[in-house]
Amino acid sequence: MTEEFTIIEKEDIASLKFPTTDVLDDDNEIKTRISDINRALSLGNLEHSKIKIFFEDNESKKIVDTTVWAVTDKNVILKQGVMIPIHRIYKLF
Repeated sequence: MTEEFTIIEKEDIASLKFPTTDVLDDDNEIKTRISDINRALSLGNLEHSKIKIFFEDNESKKIVDTTVWAVTDKNVILKQGVMIPIHRIYKLF
C-alpha cells in the first residue's frame, strides 16, 4: 500500500487542501480508523511514539511519520497545531 503514498513532512501539511468527502466508505473500516486514532493518541501522549498516518488531500495520497498530540471529533492534531481531518485518513500504524 505504501507505494502509492508520497512521504510528506509534518510542516507541509498546513498548506494542504482537504475535500469534505470521506476516503473510507466501509463502516467497519471507519470504526477501525477511530480505534487506531485513539491508540495513536495514547502512544503519542504516554510514550511520545511516532506513527505513520496515511491520508489524502485534494491532490494525492500522502504519508507522514509523526506524533499525535490531540484528537477532536473532526481532526487529528499534530505538533504546532497542524491538523489532518479524520475523514481524510485511510489508516494509522
